[in-house]
Formats: sequence, C-alpha cells, structure tokens
Amino acid sequence: MSIKLVRPTKELKEKAIDYKQEHFNHNELVINGSELFDKMDSYEEWLEKVSNNSKIDTVDINWVLTDTFFAIREDDNKIIGIIDLRHVLNDFLKNYGNSGYSVRPSERRKGYATEMLSLLVEYAKKCGLKELHLSVERTNIPSVKTIIKNGGKLERSFEFEGELLDSYLIEL
Repeated sequence: MSIKLVRPTKELKEKAIDYKQEHFNHNELVINGSELFDKMDSYEEWLEKVSNNSKIDTVDINWVLTDTFFAIREDDNKIIGIIDLRHVLNDFLKNYGNSGYSVRPSERRKGYATEMLSLLVEYAKKCGLKELHLSVERTNIPSVKTIIKNGGKLERSFEFEGELLDSYLIEL
C-alpha cells in the first residue's frame, strides 16, 4: 500500500476528476489541500494555476509559492489523496498553516493521510523549510492523529468562523 506524491499533469485528468467526484458524491464540497480544485470546473485551468503557483516567477500575486501533489497508490496508480505545501504563510494563511490534505472517502482509515504528510515533511526539509504549521478543526480526530504521528506539537488554539481549531508545529 505504498504511495508516492506526484505533481498534477494533463495525463492525470480523468483520475483527478474521478477523485473530485467521489468527494462530491459523499457531500464533501471542500477538498482540503486541493488549491481550489473543488471550486474550478476546468481541470486545465486548475492545472495551469497549480503549475504557475509552484514557481516563484509565475506565482499569483494573491497567492504564495505552493507545491500541490496527488498521492498515488503505486500498485494500481489510483489517486488516493491530495496535499499541498505552502512555502510561506501570509496574513490570510497564518490560521490555515503550511499544508492541507484530503483522502478520498473510500480510502480513509488506512493510514494514507499519515503517509502523505510524512512524505510532505521530507519534501519540505529538502526545500529548506525549518518548520510546518498545520491547523485542524478540533473535532477532526483522524487529522489530529495524523499530525501528531508526524511529530506535531500543539502550538495554540483559536476560534475561526465559529469553530475551535488547534494549530500544530512540526519541527523539521
């Protein structure tokens, strides 16, 4: 059940649309870590956006340098999840953190989120980051466990849009 992180490509379009549709079929209209894949109708436009935002010279002025990856299961090349790495935190992102991630509903509770975040931690180290901040709704126990398994230490708690959130720090 090994996975790898792969940047979105034109060739992954159908698998990506299937991934997104599974979330929607489960009444999940927000796909965390997807860099607005859940809000865009055109895969090609989304692909251009994530590609541009991964390069310092083409990143949107209203965005930050961000790497977005599909988590792909190696034995069948199925998209299991999506995860992003925001290299810096602007005022808007300070409560969201350096990363968001989602696992497709049919593949949850199998350890994929923990593996995805572990791979992203290693990638962040290679990029020269010294720490990651991750925020999570306090009631999202699976995500809290994922962050803690990857070395997350509770940094602070806060209320955001009427919900209690906890922010964790992973030192790299």
